[in-house]
Amino acid sequence: MEFIAETIADLSPSLTLSITSQAKQMREEGIDVCNLGAGEPDFDTPQYIKSAAIDALQDGQTKYTAVAGLLALRKGLSKKLREENQLDYEHNEIVVNCGAKHSCFNAIMACCDAGDEVIIPAPYWTSYPEMVRAVGAEPVFVETKQENNWKITAQEFDDAMTGSTKMIIINSPNNPTGAVYSREELAAIGEVAASEDILILSDEIYEKLIYGESEHVSIGSISDEIRKLTITINGFSKAYSMTGWRLGYTAATKEIADAIDTIQSHSTSNPTTFAQYGAIAALTGDQSEITDMVEEYDIRRQYVLGRLNSIANVSTIEPDGAFYFLINIEKTGIKSVNFSEKLLSRMQVATVPGVAFGNDHSIRISYATSLPIIKEGLDRLEEFCKAH
Repeated sequence: MEFIAETIADLSPSLTLSITSQAKQMREEGIDVCNLGAGEPDFDTPQYIKSAAIDALQDGQTKYTAVAGLLALRKGLSKKLREENQLDYEHNEIVVNCGAKHSCFNAIMACCDAGDEVIIPAPYWTSYPEMVRAVGAEPVFVETKQENNWKITAQEFDDAMTGSTKMIIINSPNNPTGAVYSREELAAIGEVAASEDILILSDEIYEKLIYGESEHVSIGSISDEIRKLTITINGFSKAYSMTGWRLGYTAATKEIADAIDTIQSHSTSNPTTFAQYGAIAALTGDQSEITDMVEEYDIRRQYVLGRLNSIANVSTIEPDGAFYFLINIEKTGIKSVNFSEKLLSRMQVATVPGVAFGNDHSIRISYATSLPIIKEGLDRLEEFCKAH
């Protein structure tokens, strides 16, 4: 007898978490590993945020809150979205979840049925397809082009649509490519979605990690028509270095928000209460530490770009956001898993194979680690590539 549901049995575990775990184990064994696979900031959570959570604990804030989260937090998020993103959501259209990953899953579960199709531009964040499959829907991949900075065009979106299309997932800034969609690009995509009433899941978790002249634009801010079709996903993990706190949120129409609230009421209930007080402090406190963090990331970004452009047999595009580079390794003639495994075993450099993101001719590296580790890791990568 088969005990595991078919929709779950076919899911693949996260390769990004697997690589990170393997690198940590090697380090614990005394091996000098340069971990360029990490998907989380290497900075500590700002002290004022930690202090707010500690104070909440000391004050006895350890009981249930409303399933959707503390009213004060949702009102703060409503204000944040209005002032920073030009998105008009009332507090009862916002649900606080256990991380932005949980937010994405809740949104997909709330809106997608078996037989529905969800368009996912590739390369994509590794969990999107598995979330879609987990609810019985079908991921439809659209291969984007490196010469277009790995971004889906409105025409490619239109060409991929069928009568079964329910949703498109847009991730800007993007993991794994670092690509940032312009207002014009988003407007064109939104226009196509609006023409057929296609939902837009807009994952904006990296919104504050933007470099150079690029700017973050929330697709829901383009027009009221597009906003009504958009589920905006965000959280505290990347901007405030709060990955372990597990706090994300969805903003959507009241109908969708209520459905997400119902799902959450039967799964996790509310996110951790005292962590939510830390989130309130994050929204209202000094934002200068974010600015400092982004400036440090930008120094690393420029260094990595310069180094990669001088390494034989690989190529990349300049990322405008997040903290990743997607490196094209096609000229080496080695597929991504084999490349990453050899690089880890021979050179002790941890990367994530591009097959996890739907592109088997690439690897992803992260610059969310110190410059000395980045330099050493790239030295080893360069030595490895010279032999291939």
